[in-house]
Amino acid sequence: MGGFLSSCFTLPRPRPRPPPPLQQDHLTQPIMGSSGLPYASVDLSLRALAGKAEGFGRMAIGGLHGSLYRVVNLDDDGFGSLREGCRRKEPLWIVFEVSGTINLSSYLRVSSYKTIDGRGQKIRLTGRGLQLKQCEHIIVCNLEFDGGRGHDVDGIQIKPKSKHIWIDRCSLHDYDDGLIDITRESTDITISRCHFSTHDKTMLIGADSTHTFDRCIRVTIHHCFFNGTRQRHPRLRYGKVHLYNNYTRNWGIYAVCASVEAQILSQCNVYEASQKKTVFKYMPEKAPDREEGASAGWIRSEGDLFLNGAQPCLVGGASDMDKCVFKAEDHYPTWTMEPASLSLRDTLLVCTGWQSVPRPRET
Repeated sequence: MGGFLSSCFTLPRPRPRPPPPLQQDHLTQPIMGSSGLPYASVDLSLRALAGKAEGFGRMAIGGLHGSLYRVVNLDDDGFGSLREGCRRKEPLWIVFEVSGTINLSSYLRVSSYKTIDGRGQKIRLTGRGLQLKQCEHIIVCNLEFDGGRGHDVDGIQIKPKSKHIWIDRCSLHDYDDGLIDITRESTDITISRCHFSTHDKTMLIGADSTHTFDRCIRVTIHHCFFNGTRQRHPRLRYGKVHLYNNYTRNWGIYAVCASVEAQILSQCNVYEASQKKTVFKYMPEKAPDREEGASAGWIRSEGDLFLNGAQPCLVGGASDMDKCVFKAEDHYPTWTMEPASLSLRDTLLVCTGWQSVPRPRET
């Protein structure tokens, strides 16, 4: 391996410390430093990514059983373009033979059973973003999303009723709407080792309080770096979100927000404040099919590290959180997590977002 990823696996190991007792029964392994980042073996062969996500998106296989499709130009459409591969109905593992910028004139809609694998090249998508609409089994790896313009233009828009999706090692910044939006009954999604920057409304999960069917939403976000983005890391309505081993710094309003019936489990994350100190925010909304008044859901924080005066501002007692917030082990048996620390923070600075790694061989 070369570039940034290679450096990730040669950082000095800190002195071993046992993980907090609360988590040790369901850790994949007690990771001590960056040499134990999750799914470290997926770059040994091209299709080893399939099914290796952690969390709710762990079933995503992408184009595992499809042919290899080679993007040979940076055109918005036409023969050999990324759009041509994404629209095909059959499973495909999409790789790139070129590096550079693809200027999208409209959303690039991705059909089911696709892997968009940017390893080995540096591909920047601009103008618009990806649209994952009524699809399943999508893997998006090692791309850069930058400068999306227009009303309701997101970097990655996941709606409606899409499932089994893994977004991995992508850099996302400066879109007119969200960087990643997950709404309208889309579920079983993992977002890992992504770098978010230069943005306001970063990640919305659950469209609005009228969409009660979004109670099915389940998302895992881990080992991501939210770098000076203003808010929504994420903002959640109705669904379940598991946050672990992320680094969020210098937010502009709040870090994480719970709205109507949200269940957010925050484990071993690093929250480093700047001028704004509030980490967790509650925004009450009323579910139209409930008699009771407006509520803001729940957040449970376990093992999080709060730096530079960051204030959790949690609502409710521990017993309330135990009853109202889901337990991750009830949904998946293992995940790779280490205690929140300055060492974890330093690792995420260099091991998130697009990585300079070669494309693995097809085996």
